[in-house]
Amino acid sequence: MLCVSLIMTTYNSRENFIRSYESVRKQTWPNIEIVVVDGASSDGTREEIEKRAKSNASLKWISEKDSGIYSALNKGISMAEGDVIAIFNDLYLRDTAVEQYVKVLEKMQCDGVHSDLVYVDEEGKVVRRWHMGEGDIRSGWMPGHPTLYLRREIYEKFGLYKEDYKCAADYEFMVRILKNGTTKLSYIPEPLIAMYYGGTSSGGLKAYLVSFREGIRALRENQVKGALRITLKRSMKVLKQF
Repeated sequence: MLCVSLIMTTYNSRENFIRSYESVRKQTWPNIEIVVVDGASSDGTREEIEKRAKSNASLKWISEKDSGIYSALNKGISMAEGDVIAIFNDLYLRDTAVEQYVKVLEKMQCDGVHSDLVYVDEEGKVVRRWHMGEGDIRSGWMPGHPTLYLRREIYEKFGLYKEDYKCAADYEFMVRILKNGTTKLSYIPEPLIAMYYGGTSSGGLKAYLVSFREGIRALRENQVKGALRITLKRSMKVLKQF
């Protein structure tokens, strides 16, 4: 049975951590490892993590200062022992979500799987939907990062997130693993995850401009031609979701 490692990153986000953790605990897939990387929170988040770790042997955690979200993600991935690795700081829309991802991985014998997702505000209201389906990085397509469940071999082959990016290291990572077509992804055409709106890459115009510039950089660093054109196409695909 495949073990799924869910990497959770926290920093002064007590309520969000509790909601995300409880969402994981409702999952029907029985072999889930939870890895929590906390950035030395001072609002009670650390204490909530510690309390749950005492009653859950599948939860491992660390709490210390880091240099940002991608540094925290890399720590978590390095700590993970599962066969499948995913980033999770949100909510599952179905109790069977992890099971669905794993069964597709097993059935299709692919390297990873992704699905649709929705963005929600603090009250749980849907404010945006992510539906890009399947495609190619060069057409401006990309999978929804919070829905990306990858075999650990992909991280071992391609490496981790580049920590000198501010908000688009996840995109750079996806470009890196998908540009040559050697990483095979399967797609589940339904939303399985609700992402809290206002994260690192969805935090307004300033964040968008940083993401736009870093998107061009990501493509150029990976020797993908037409970086500006591809980034404009990607922006249009994102705008259509609103």
